Amino acid sequence: MSITREFLRAPAHTGAIAASSRRLAAAMVAAIGVERAAHVVELGPGTGVFTEALLARLRPGARLTAVEVNPRLADALARRHEGVEVITGSAEHLARHVRTADVVVSGLPWALFPRARQERVLDQVGEVVAPGGRFATSAYPHAAWLPAARRFEAALARRFGFVGRSRVVWATCRPPACTERP
Repeated sequence: MSITREFLRAPAHTGAIAASSRRLAAAMVAAIGVERAAHVVELGPGTGVFTEALLARLRPGARLTAVEVNPRLADALARRHEGVEVITGSAEHLARHVRTADVVVSGLPWALFPRARQERVLDQVGEVVAPGGRFATSAYPHAAWLPAARRFEAALARRFGFVGRSRVVWATCRPPACTERP
């Protein structure tokens, strides 16, 4: 399944033109406590690059739930990772499907969302993340100055009290011009 094809087919539902790199996925999940989690939720898994990184760190017996709005990407993810609970739908309705999660990882294109949608999804994340749990997301450095990105960061700080930043992972995409070696 090509994320580029899905982006061209429905850019409003597919926020990336290329899949994230394995390097970005590994860096993002390395320090968020996946190894100790009983239940991890992934929002916007796309083609599953972060899903694979999460599965590599997930302890035996732990659950991974992936919420993907694009039915084609959700179906492909479910076929490729049979042990992952894949929900086809919007993260705006997360609490309908998930009661609690120790870690929530997001690949959603927050800077593309209008304020109301950002707020609805963050409300859902806040409702399901367990006390002491973690919420992690990534953003492109060049988009940080966009009003929607600044608004999103302020909303994170209001809800969670702390917004940490990691170092920039420069090899974040995989179109032909920026390939990586496994």
